[in-house]
Amino acid sequence: MNNAKEVAELIESLKNYGIPISEAAWQTALACVGWPYVFGAWGEECTPANRKRRARDDHKTIVTACQVLNGKKGSCDGCKWYPDGERVRMYDCRGFTDWVLKQFGIDLTGEGATSQWNNADNWAAKGDIADIPDDILCCVFIRKGSKMSHTGLAYKGETCECSNNVQHSTKRRAAWTQWAIPAGITGDIPKTHPTLRKGAKGSDVKEMQQKLMQCGEALPKYGADGSFGNETLKALKSFQKKQGLKVDGICGKQTWGRLDQLTEEGDE
Repeated sequence: MNNAKEVAELIESLKNYGIPISEAAWQTALACVGWPYVFGAWGEECTPANRKRRARDDHKTIVTACQVLNGKKGSCDGCKWYPDGERVRMYDCRGFTDWVLKQFGIDLTGEGATSQWNNADNWAAKGDIADIPDDILCCVFIRKGSKMSHTGLAYKGETCECSNNVQHSTKRRAAWTQWAIPAGITGDIPKTHPTLRKGAKGSDVKEMQQKLMQCGEALPKYGADGSFGNETLKALKSFQKKQGLKVDGICGKQTWGRLDQLTEEGDE
């Protein structure tokens, strides 16, 4: 397990070599794997005093997981979170994403995952998890009702998140529902589209309809009116069948990708 000094040295190295923020932030997140989850923590060093400051009855492990606070030892010596006599840092989920991004000049505004998600200024783009771009660092969220119950970092099909009393990395789980690209991430922000179904309305529907017509699908009665009705559904299914896509009448990532590809080729 790395200690806090080692991670700080890594961050400086990544900055000095000009590593793109997506890759640099991801490497930083992975370097923190094994560090402790402490509810309410934003990256302060893991010490008995800092844990005690965060202690609360509904998160008893803040105390019970600390060998000093639970009375098993009189010092941090031998604790897994005190490797070779050096401190690590502690976080909760939204504290972790905020801390990692802040090392590279990106500051997420909001006290919790929900307020971070709801602040439009935090994000360059966001959407449903089915359409997540894999080649750029994203924050991912789990929506429960009107709130976000959990957040983490995602990159190239994997996530790094703070939960289950420890910081860990894993393949992206099915539980994630939303993604968002932090404003300030450098590099090409991929073009993204929302998943569209019958009943949808708005500019994204109009764009889809225009692209369908460019690809030779007929919308004779309503045209590109921005309303996803039966005529649009028929045209979309026709397009999907011709392109060898799943004929489900839903314009998701694969269908959008083919529409974009064909219409961009047509514009050249």
